[in-house]
Amino acid sequence: MTPMSKVTARTIDEYLAPLPPDKRAALQFLRRAIKAAAPGAAECISYGIPAFRLDGKLLVHFGAAAKHCAFYPGAVVESHRDELTHYDISKGTIRFQPDDPLPAPLVRKLVKAQIARRARPGKRNAGPGSPGRRR
Repeated sequence: MTPMSKVTARTIDEYLAPLPPDKRAALQFLRRAIKAAAPGAAECISYGIPAFRLDGKLLVHFGAAAKHCAFYPGAVVESHRDELTHYDISKGTIRFQPDDPLPAPLVRKLVKAQIARRARPGKRNAGPGSPGRRR
């Protein structure tokens, strides 16, 4: 998933460092928007890509691939499909080009929706298509 071959980053900064400037900037922007939406969330690397944990549980992931960047907010993607028509989406995944990052208000909305979804009884922490499901 990441352009980093066989190198496992231990921090988000280590993950971002070798990326091309455009991808690094887009993912830094995404990182700031996630932090704004979930200030209590802790950064981590999970399954080789940047992630945030809230209350010890995985909340969202993001990363870079060869031809795009991606945000993995989980099952909330489906309920926000109308706002994501400009992006390539699938279950739990939003793919975007570095020169066309997700708007910060939309990222904050998706993160807050994922937090609310997790708080409902009987819901799994990670949605379909989310890297967090591969335990």
